[in-house]
Amino acid sequence: MTDLSAFIRGLPKAELHLHIEGSLEPELMFELARRNRVALPFKTVEEVRTAYAFSNLQDFLDIYYQGAQVLLTEEDFQDLAMAYFRRVAADGCRHVELFFDPQTHTDRGVPFQVAVDGLLAGMKAAEGAFGITSKLILCYLRHLDEDAAFATLKAAEPWLDRITGVGLDSSEVGHPPSKFARVFKASRERGLKLVAHAGEEGPPEYVWEALDILGVDRIDHGNRSLEDARLVERLAREGMTLTVCPLSNLKLCVVDDLKVHPLKRMLGLGLHATVNSDDPAYFGGYLGENWTASATAVGLTRDELVTLARNSFEGSFLGEAEKAQYLAAVDAYVAAN
Repeated sequence: MTDLSAFIRGLPKAELHLHIEGSLEPELMFELARRNRVALPFKTVEEVRTAYAFSNLQDFLDIYYQGAQVLLTEEDFQDLAMAYFRRVAADGCRHVELFFDPQTHTDRGVPFQVAVDGLLAGMKAAEGAFGITSKLILCYLRHLDEDAAFATLKAAEPWLDRITGVGLDSSEVGHPPSKFARVFKASRERGLKLVAHAGEEGPPEYVWEALDILGVDRIDHGNRSLEDARLVERLAREGMTLTVCPLSNLKLCVVDDLKVHPLKRMLGLGLHATVNSDDPAYFGGYLGENWTASATAVGLTRDELVTLARNSFEGSFLGEAEKAQYLAAVDAYVAAN
């Protein structure tokens, strides 16, 4: 296992499904709470970790939004980003496409500019410190209405040259992708890439809607696609990237045991799966832990690990020349190891 862990750690890889607010560790939460004089409903780090015993997506979201209350200044968002990049640098990550939820912050009075400028500063600092490139994806909260999403898109306009895409996250069940058809169309017209959470807790029909109504470039999660053979065939044929999050799926009871996680089956079906951490502070594992735990649980082969690494760069929103450089780095690493 040690050899496998070392091989995974050194393997160049990208992370395509990471909610930066979900990387807020309890220690940093308390530090920011003290700095900003925010009262927390927890007395200790241990109390926070105990509260991370979720049984479903909504339980998680409730505490996720509660934790975000400590993020108030550009410095807070920059510190949050740097703390994440410091962790993921140790996992062999070379490129990240991170999600942020502006409505989580603007709805509590934090200006859009504060969040985005802080994150962009952290991303720039991380590239200098760790050599990790990154792109920023703005997510619309699906439990809010489409008008609120349009307001967020409007607020984002001064930064659209620094925002790569838009996504759709938060409570999935009862909020189908079709609810956001117009704002996704408007986002595409502004030159943004499109992604959406679909098929995590929601049915395969949500994946169809994300493809046919939203016209997404990537599917986030997509586990329940496997319930629909025709959908699987289409995803494989089109080479649609799925940003799979194994430890998140376990923590939120999308799977009962990591040994029955569909990741290996996805690869066997020709699906363009990738491994990601989702909300690592809450789900008990950053990128490397997701890779190692999955490889052990479902018996991923060395070739399958290399496929996952290549998928992560091929499914990214990097330019073709940049993709080629990262893929060459994967090939060189494999040849040397």
